[in-house]
Amino acid sequence: QVHLVESGGGLVQAGGSLRLSCAASGRTFSKNAMGWFRQAPGKEREFVAVISWSGGTTDYADSVKGRFTISRDNAKNMVYLQMNSLKPEDTAVYYCAANKFPVVNALSREYDYWGQGTQVTVSS
Repeated sequence: QVHLVESGGGLVQAGGSLRLSCAASGRTFSKNAMGWFRQAPGKEREFVAVISWSGGTTDYADSVKGRFTISRDNAKNMVYLQMNSLKPEDTAVYYCAANKFPVVNALSREYDYWGQGTQVTVSS
């Protein structure tokens, strides 16, 4: 059975940093692009970042460019999201997801495995 498990969320002050991790089990995702999405209370789920199967290509939502960095370790079946200069508007549940394809894609419908999410709260 395939599982994606996020960790690393928590409460942080504005301007602080967090590093989210996503551990995949049940199969390897070394040939899949991997992404991070988030959903704030009362809002639609939105794309945050994606990384290609090799790690050679990344893409980010405009709202996080320059502050967040996505990376992966295929040997460990892990994906990471380093979040710096956090803002209160970054508060949300963050989800890790595996794309059907190896190339970067921001469309949530192209992701067929999802984690349960980890809460990130940024206080002002």
